[in-house]
Amino acid sequence: MNTTELMTEATKGSRVTESQSSTGKRTTPATSLELAIASAQTAQANNGRDIVILDMRNVTALFDYFVIATGTSQRQISAMSDEIQFKLEKELNDKRYSNHSVDRSNWIVLDYGTVVIHLFDEESRQFYSLEALWGDSPRVEWDVSTKPQSPENT
Repeated sequence: MNTTELMTEATKGSRVTESQSSTGKRTTPATSLELAIASAQTAQANNGRDIVILDMRNVTALFDYFVIATGTSQRQISAMSDEIQFKLEKELNDKRYSNHSVDRSNWIVLDYGTVVIHLFDEESRQFYSLEALWGDSPRVEWDVSTKPQSPENT
């Protein structure tokens, strides 16, 4: 399913029409997708590799999307995390529920309520293998030029 089809489905409320975001506002699935794509694009702009967005809406009611990316060093993973937080919080006005890091920042988790972002080093990503664990989840097609539509424009 491409991004346009996913945005259309999301605005129809395929699983839910709204969920609670970390800001306390109601968030539509289209807004969640916008946050996920913005996170992936920011990770890519900061040299993240093997970036994947998983559509979790039909797998769990806890969140809508996983964004998974790999970094080359602890410093680079931390920089990706900082830039994603800036993008989502300062530019898109969302707020993080929590931030966790494992093993000296070999894995950073940013929880934005409807979107959960996992930033790994290569070894940790292979060990935890989230794509295999959540293998029933469809991947969202995106690229650096993808401009998700805001819910008001759909």
